[in-house]
Amino acid sequence: MAIKIEKKIKGYNVVKPEDKAALATAPAAPKEAPKAEVIQMHESLERPETLIGSTYKIKSPLFEHALYVTVNDIVLNAGTQHEQRRPFEIFINSKNMDHFQWIVALTRIISAVFRKGGDITFLAEEMKAVFDPRGGYFKAGGVYMPSIVAEIGAVIEQHMKMIGLIHDPEMDESTRKLIAEKRAAYEAAANGKSAKPAVEASAEPTNANGFPPGATLCAKCNTQALVLMDGCQTCLNCGYSKCG
Repeated sequence: MAIKIEKKIKGYNVVKPEDKAALATAPAAPKEAPKAEVIQMHESLERPETLIGSTYKIKSPLFEHALYVTVNDIVLNAGTQHEQRRPFEIFINSKNMDHFQWIVALTRIISAVFRKGGDITFLAEEMKAVFDPRGGYFKAGGVYMPSIVAEIGAVIEQHMKMIGLIHDPEMDESTRKLIAEKRAAYEAAANGKSAKPAVEASAEPTNANGFPPGATLCAKCNTQALVLMDGCQTCLNCGYSKCG
């Protein structure tokens, strides 16, 4: 078969029979392993038939009935090294219908942000910063909640920690030791001032979170664990101090 050459010939090489034989016996180049497509969270991702869900109960003194917050998660890249669990939707249910419309609006907006993808951990911080003009309340454990929206944000944060989206930094050993020393010094000073017998002193009452009854609210961890030591407000829960 004749081939018409339309370009200028710049060089040529004669292929010998032995070259053809060597080329035929040469080992084939290794094929590149196919790379799996990593699926990321995005708003066009279709909802599977089944989702993994967790339900949390919120009992607030502001409401007669409890709120039940359900967060459903989607598992991306299941069975691979890139497997991850991401929140997909949220539902809030209650017998109390007084705030039905804003609760429905909140769940739809949060679910839309979940499905948008990217970093969604900011939601918890933004919601926890919402304050009720009528005042907040203390939930079980002595943790202060500035509003019901803030407690829903705390639930979302708890869920994100559970699935690994938020990693709670652990307190180092030196900080734990310092807090334990401060608490022991405070209790020793309090027992010395009260001049109670040793048996009564050991049964010193505590608040709901296990801290001295005179402790006030810490601005950092929202726990009633702030006590006055050496003229300085010190938190016996997280180690925060106004004096540095």
